[in-house]
Amino acid sequence: MISNTADRIREAAHDLIAARGYFGFSYADIAEVVGIRKASIHHHFPSKVDLVVAALTHYRANLVDAAKDLDRKVADPFQRLKLYVQHWEACIQNSNRPICIAALLSGELPALPERIAAEVQLHFRYLTGWVKSTLREGVKHGSIHLEHSLEVEAQTFVALVHGAMFSARALGSPDLFTSIAKGALDRLHSSN
Repeated sequence: MISNTADRIREAAHDLIAARGYFGFSYADIAEVVGIRKASIHHHFPSKVDLVVAALTHYRANLVDAAKDLDRKVADPFQRLKLYVQHWEACIQNSNRPICIAALLSGELPALPERIAAEVQLHFRYLTGWVKSTLREGVKHGSIHLEHSLEVEAQTFVALVHGAMFSARALGSPDLFTSIAKGALDRLHSSN
């Protein structure tokens, strides 16, 4: 359980963003979820922009830590990508934060404040960079085969996985995510 009030506020914002998007929640919603007054939220996060930037920054930091952990613990680059997909599959199957908030916010990008848009872009730059380096290593390792350039394949993989999240949500079908993500992995896998 999270004891720090600022962390509880940030985590509630994360969940509300995932459920409703940027424009679908207010500080009143956060206050109700966390069980505090709106003034307390403003004490920690003076504006909604500050709060969403904090949620995205924390979210990206978790991604960086998880990617580094996979890089350290899993020798086969293809297996790293598979574990990344399995993480999302479990989240979607269990309805536990079943969508990437950076992906969700990217759909609102034209209307978002500049600081939030910048954080969304940083998230995708990091993720695509990690996928690209994982693909490069997988080609050397012999577990990954690329049909197109490293850049195109990395962008395609990220787009397929995140698009699968949206399709699964839109159609209420967690299994749809699984089949699309499996296709994304299958097209990269080299049978040696």
